[in-house]
Amino acid sequence: METKPMNPSLALADIPPGYLNIMGYVDQSEVNGPGCRAVVWVQGCNRECSGCFNPDSWAFEINDLVAIDTLAESILKNPQNTGVTFSGGEPFWQAPALTILAKRLKAAGLNIMSFTGFTLQQLQSDSAPPGAKELLAELDILIDGPFIKSLAINSPDSPVSSSNQKVNIFNPEFADKITWASDQIEVHILKDGNRIVTGYQGLLELS
Repeated sequence: METKPMNPSLALADIPPGYLNIMGYVDQSEVNGPGCRAVVWVQGCNRECSGCFNPDSWAFEINDLVAIDTLAESILKNPQNTGVTFSGGEPFWQAPALTILAKRLKAAGLNIMSFTGFTLQQLQSDSAPPGAKELLAELDILIDGPFIKSLAINSPDSPVSSSNQKVNIFNPEFADKITWASDQIEVHILKDGNRIVTGYQGLLELS
């Protein structure tokens, strides 16, 4: 599925410098990349893929503005976090801010991974979202390609959710660490009583 022609640049202009517009954040996930990691879901995606696990992340309106410095501090204060995963929404629409966050976290020894609905080739092209190449340079792992429901993989052995998606390993240290499974979920209960369900639910229906 190709990106819709709507350009979200005008909506993104409402995000103040030094901030991210996010849908959610959790610590200590084990279904969003290697090891134990924080996960940041950005707000905004114009693909609207059928079967998307996070349709609440589609709108580009301001949802939760978080200072990059504050988010970095939250991630780093939990010693269980060995890495961070950017998801969404579409992380690369907020690539400049995520690049700043990634550099801070990498300097502290964390690894960086991102999901994207773009292909790697699209992100390397001149038509990529602003800052895409700079964010790519900070990543250890990229899972690229939109979720396509007709190509869904419901397997405990697959790190991707549909067969068109690819795992791109930029840091060879992680070549033998692609062992998590996409077809599992975690439920995180937040301090305010709300919950975040993460992972890919596959054929599982939540009540």
